[in-house]
Amino acid sequence: MLAAYATAQNVLPPYTHRFSPHKFTLAQLFACLVLKTFLKTDYRGIEAFLRDCPDLCTVIGLQSVPHFTTLQKAGRKLLQLTVANRLLLETLRSVRKRKIALAAIDSTGLEAGHISPYFVRRRSRVPELWQTSQYTRFPKLAVIGDCKTHLILGAVTTRGPSVDVNEFRQLFEKVASHFQLETILGDAGYDSEANHRCAREEYHVESIIPARCGRPTTKTTTKKYRRLMQTDFPQEKYRQRYQVETIFSMTKRRFGFVVHARSYWAQNREMLLMVLTHNIGIILFVKELFYRALLTPLISF
Repeated sequence: MLAAYATAQNVLPPYTHRFSPHKFTLAQLFACLVLKTFLKTDYRGIEAFLRDCPDLCTVIGLQSVPHFTTLQKAGRKLLQLTVANRLLLETLRSVRKRKIALAAIDSTGLEAGHISPYFVRRRSRVPELWQTSQYTRFPKLAVIGDCKTHLILGAVTTRGPSVDVNEFRQLFEKVASHFQLETILGDAGYDSEANHRCAREEYHVESIIPARCGRPTTKTTTKKYRRLMQTDFPQEKYRQRYQVETIFSMTKRRFGFVVHARSYWAQNREMLLMVLTHNIGIILFVKELFYRALLTPLISF
């Protein structure tokens, strides 16, 4: 909560309007939303948790526990795309001034309900039973992550299933305009000559994407960068692409793989909150390691 509170204080104004009740600051509400995601609960659950733990309220200066509807309305304001991007950049302040040697792009799908996977498999064994428990649409999260720190540099939320190749430019330009990237790694889902030109010619970033899109053939393509991927593929660098899979694993293990929201825009806001909570958790972990390194000689002495 303290890390989220400090992050929001550097970005958000104290209140939404000068005539607002001034009962809770935006930073306090954002800290409660991050704690909600960290505990994998809903708005009613975080309200009950804060009532049971008044010391947490004292830490960020809350005089009273916000109602769950207050948190829900705060989420609609604080997790708008422009505000969420400012908060995301604030969590990445420590890496904005250095070059990022390796970054990887990928996407993943999340569940939009709470049906047990075992229940779905058991129903599929009955041939004459109509399958009503499998989803045709699901929340989709695409990210670019730093392979060294596992911080998420940028995120795009949408609804799947959809092809990855069309999301490359939107996500890459968002990240490349704020960070100095040297190499971007992607799987075959992002393979296209246009994506290579976007990274290499417009932003001078080395793009490493296997040229496997299209009909299988033994002939070499005539496209400049895709032909380079076929003839001189840097396998050593590409092996680090699994780091973005580690980011998805960390996010789903810590915050769950289910999106509780039902509407499209609410699902997007919840996925953005998961991304922010992930980065704040890593920042807190790095700070803890730093303080341990400082205190270790004193403890030994």
